[in-house]
Amino acid sequence: MSAMAQLKVTPFNQFHILAKAKMVDYAGFHMPISYVGLRAEHMAVREKAGLFDVSHMGTILVEGNEALDLIQHVCSNDASKLKKGKVQYSCLLNKKGGIVDDLLVYCLDKNRYMLVVNAANINKDYQWINKQNNFDTHVADFSDHWSLLALQGPESVDILNELCDIDVSKIKYYTFKRAKIAGIKDVIVSATGYTGETGFELYFEREHGHKIWKVIANTGVQKCGLASRDTLRLEMGYALYGNDIDDTVTPLEAGLGWITSFKKGDFIAKTALEKQKKSGPKKKLTGFELLERGIARKGYPILNEKGKQIGEITSGTMSVCMDKAIAMGYVESAYAKGEKPVFVEIREKPVPMKKVALPFYKKEAVGS
Repeated sequence: MSAMAQLKVTPFNQFHILAKAKMVDYAGFHMPISYVGLRAEHMAVREKAGLFDVSHMGTILVEGNEALDLIQHVCSNDASKLKKGKVQYSCLLNKKGGIVDDLLVYCLDKNRYMLVVNAANINKDYQWINKQNNFDTHVADFSDHWSLLALQGPESVDILNELCDIDVSKIKYYTFKRAKIAGIKDVIVSATGYTGETGFELYFEREHGHKIWKVIANTGVQKCGLASRDTLRLEMGYALYGNDIDDTVTPLEAGLGWITSFKKGDFIAKTALEKQKKSGPKKKLTGFELLERGIARKGYPILNEKGKQIGEITSGTMSVCMDKAIAMGYVESAYAKGEKPVFVEIREKPVPMKKVALPFYKKEAVGS
């Protein structure tokens, strides 16, 4: 059996192949990296709309009398702020404060939550949460039960309003409602996404995947692959697990202090993170713009003016919208701000960079 034949597939695999998408192995799934080309797909999302198959993402249900207590214990953010219909971005933490995963926490109902986790981390996250589960609550991996599509871009509201039995323009950012699409009831329509554009993520039972894909695809919306998803998220300065964040990096180092609540009471890594907050992180995730030709790739050394390595690039690309080479990487905290010059080593040559505030790409009303 070939390596490709052993890959997991989403319910939409046959549609990707029929559309002649370029397919790759991504986190053990046979996924489309592009359909008509990165630039065209990227700009479709920025200017109109794009449809992504993101069913490789994992869904973990946490339910029971102490479901909230378990989530508060293992995650960085304060989930007690969630009410039914609201969503929260958070980090799953290990005991040293490292990021086991970044995830979305959905409050489906009182004592019932859905965690949306990264594809490569599904089993790891599930095992870790269960290991910490000393609470009156049940944890179940529903990843094979649910499918997930993302419709992103300024025209996504109009497209979905033609297909839904509700007005999706009334769904506020980081909230969700249930709707009927193509005769399928209880589709979760969530005003979330990974592109920085107005958009939605749709959750539904796997068996309904073909019907929902067809009704959305038949609107003529551009189908998009993982390549444009990556360039879109990088223009927004969103961290990608496995590149910009992992088990060895804390939220404070990754610029995710805003989703780390020290006021919610005790949690798994509170002591370690309080200590780091007091002393200050030794390294920080920073945005860069290259000042000369070249693209900073993951793993490229970041140097100071004396040629000493002070960090490493974690993500880099040529921005489609800005036509500039942009990158993110960790540098020693002393170099994360201020005027100290920094360089990226490309083919043994130091290329000057300037530090820039995130997001790289700024657009009015992004995420509204």
